[in-house]
Amino acid sequence: MITPDSPRRALRSVLAVLVLLLTGALLAVPTASARPQSAPAAVPPATLTEVTGFGANPSNLQMYVYAPAGVTAHPAVLVAVHWCGGSGPAMHSGTEYAQLADRYGFLIVYPSVTRSSRCFDVSSPQALRRDGGSDPVGIKSMIDWVSAAYATDPARVFATGISSGAMMTNVLLGDYPDVFAAGAAFAGVPFGCFATTDGSEWNSACSGGTVNRTPQQWGDLVRGAYPGYTGPRPRMQVWHGTEDDVLRYPNFGEEIEQWTAVRGIGQTPAATDSPQTGWTRTRYGSTGDRAPVEAISLQGVGHNLYAWGMADRVLTFFGLDAGGDPGPGPQPAGSCKVTVSTSAWNTGLTASVTLTNTGTAAVNGWRLGFTLPAGQTVTNGWGATYTPASGTVTATNASYNGTVAPNASVTLGYQASHTGDSRAPSSFSLNGAACTVS
Repeated sequence: MITPDSPRRALRSVLAVLVLLLTGALLAVPTASARPQSAPAAVPPATLTEVTGFGANPSNLQMYVYAPAGVTAHPAVLVAVHWCGGSGPAMHSGTEYAQLADRYGFLIVYPSVTRSSRCFDVSSPQALRRDGGSDPVGIKSMIDWVSAAYATDPARVFATGISSGAMMTNVLLGDYPDVFAAGAAFAGVPFGCFATTDGSEWNSACSGGTVNRTPQQWGDLVRGAYPGYTGPRPRMQVWHGTEDDVLRYPNFGEEIEQWTAVRGIGQTPAATDSPQTGWTRTRYGSTGDRAPVEAISLQGVGHNLYAWGMADRVLTFFGLDAGGDPGPGPQPAGSCKVTVSTSAWNTGLTASVTLTNTGTAAVNGWRLGFTLPAGQTVTNGWGATYTPASGTVTATNASYNGTVAPNASVTLGYQASHTGDSRAPSSFSLNGAACTVS
């Protein structure tokens, strides 16, 4: 039976239900501070895509990303930096990195300058220190963006560039040694060489190849970009043409001095070869495809040295391809054999040494260590360079005999003075691994 109080009871019931529902809803909604931050959305596959709002970007760079259709889990990242007057899309279409990304599954970030010169800032004090501002900060934001979008591998972030992009590659590796594993610079200059304090983007002394510093001084410039950093430093590959009339060829040698000093290795090559006619390749710190520093000089080539096919060599140096050797390191113990003989007279002797590669892989660049008996001093030699002249000596391959195939041999020799002990040397090692002596 409906009474006058029935509508009020029904209303109270409805209100009670609404209060319960509202209370539950409020309890179910997290607070703003607890709300998870969503990762950026991935870009369309196999399509060069501009990304906006990617983070701190003090110099208004544009960001373009290329993600292959078959991007790998936790992919590597390659930052590909264009030349003066270029752009991100021009770097994409003018190089083969995108095709290689399709093959190997890594991501590519193409920074693009919007200032009128279309040159990257490698000159200002802001650009030459970590998080100081300008272009490097914007590029670091781009790396952070793809890292969040794709859960990239932080140990495999690389940079490469041409001309202005090569100079920026040097700058990025100096500013962010904890971000980049390696770089490859085509026709660039050392970190800090282009520095100016008047706002100018151009440094004529540097471009003309007249800025000459010691390896220690060059290294200090890099170390000063991130004071207090004591972690590992990136590997560096540099390319330069001997007839470069824009960024003169002496800059090539200065880059080598800088990055060998940064890596704490000597300026004497561990290996020298000619992978292509007119090219001279030197490796420092080790002899493998992933040496700490690798330098390729192109005889008779001008500033526009980049050509298709070179990117494959960059990926081998980075370790992003499926080929190449597994990186620097000595041959396994027992993978070399040495035969040695001496012929002596009153105060002198000659020695002939045959080194045989008994391993299953070619030796690309060799250093044969051995110990001379007391009183012996090398006075001249052939087939190798010998340092020091006495005691524990290292014979480093000549330019023509640096590669020794499996089961192949190379013969070298030297003349030495002695004070009575004319015995053959002992304790032979190939690239740090002991050899058998027969």
